[in-house]
Amino acid sequence: MIDILICDAHLYVDREWEIPDGWIAIRENRVHAVGAAGDPRPEARRVISARGRLVTPGLVNAHHHMVQNLTRSYAPVTRSKLFTWLQELYPLWSALDEEATYLSTYVAMVELLLGGCTTSMDHMYVHPRPRLIDAQFSAARDIGFRFYATRGSMTRSVEDGGLPPAALVQDEETIMADCERLVGLYHDRAPGAMGRVALGPASLFSASGQVMRDSVTLADRHDLRLHTHLAEDMEEDDYSLSVYGCTPTEHFEQMGWASPRSWVAHYIYPSSSEIDRLAQAGVSVVQCPGSNMMIGGGSADVQNLQERGMRVGLGCNGSATTDHGSMWMETRNAMLLGRMRGGPESMGAREALDMATRGGAACLGWEDEIGHLRPGACADLVIWHMSDVALAGALTDPVEAWLRCGPAVAGTTIVNGRILVENCEPCLPGLGGILRDHARQARRIQRLD
Repeated sequence: MIDILICDAHLYVDREWEIPDGWIAIRENRVHAVGAAGDPRPEARRVISARGRLVTPGLVNAHHHMVQNLTRSYAPVTRSKLFTWLQELYPLWSALDEEATYLSTYVAMVELLLGGCTTSMDHMYVHPRPRLIDAQFSAARDIGFRFYATRGSMTRSVEDGGLPPAALVQDEETIMADCERLVGLYHDRAPGAMGRVALGPASLFSASGQVMRDSVTLADRHDLRLHTHLAEDMEEDDYSLSVYGCTPTEHFEQMGWASPRSWVAHYIYPSSSEIDRLAQAGVSVVQCPGSNMMIGGGSADVQNLQERGMRVGLGCNGSATTDHGSMWMETRNAMLLGRMRGGPESMGAREALDMATRGGAACLGWEDEIGHLRPGACADLVIWHMSDVALAGALTDPVEAWLRCGPAVAGTTIVNGRILVENCEPCLPGLGGILRDHARQARRIQRLD
């Protein structure tokens, strides 16, 4: 007996595989089968009609900073460049504790679910207190969200020529010991895992060469992914040349990071030869279009990266730069940026959706199980909802209409075979209390009390 049967949908199974009037069957936590209108449907405990709706794989968020929703739309930095923005907010994030981290992660994951995301990484690189990532895993378990924690780190404070205050940096020994601890506790290598761990020194201007090299060693020993920010801002180029005598990409290569284990966020200012070298090495890239436009620092040339052989995913980045956690919005932004840069023929909804699904899964090294709905995949999917007014007249292409006509929200979000959003609302009865506690913590951290 099938657990859930979703029928009468335009089913986007994977790139170049769509079923216009299709059904999808879920058994336990896997996609059991897909079929067209005339194919025999299996019996199911629950049948969901998705007539007139688009069903896609759950979107994969390949770069995020969840705790930043505690300082969303923070007035003093709404017109700041990246480095100034960081210097203003770092002192506020020094007040993070386990409760604030749990609440901000919980809220971030709910927001992601409402925007159609079923798997997200989080790059947690501020550690003013111990065991903050443990609190994140607690939130993910309480919700039932598929979570890829990235243990970020910073070693270089403002006193050492970096940007963060001393309260947010740690020494290399402390960082690597905690990485080992987290991998032992939470990194699940099994198929269908709900929790995994990657290593992520924040950036070359905030993490020492030693922690970059030690992260590679640990990743090789435990077969882990590696993640960092790279070539995000022109000021990063100036810093790298003054400190290391080379470009950010050259430093990345010298530290041993140019390998298929690595995926990098932003990658806006590389040279053509640097792109070719990292593509040859198997490095993937995450574009964060909303954040890039909000900060005003440029955005990755996705088509150029892809043409040179790089896999590209999408990310929301921190909620304090984008001020939202909707992967639907990021997918639409990616499409619009691509068309603005390369013309209308260069990017459509399907190319953007592929980045938000297969592309993100490639960044996380998880293409076998997530980012598509082929039989055997993890049962992570979205039935999209749009108003009849927004869709009026959109009769010929439901995938293009999904991004062009919007706004779209998740009507139903299923993760690991469990319905977590239904009728556009989270299936989380305690959410009201979480939001009240989150508001209290946000006021404390923004020093408004």
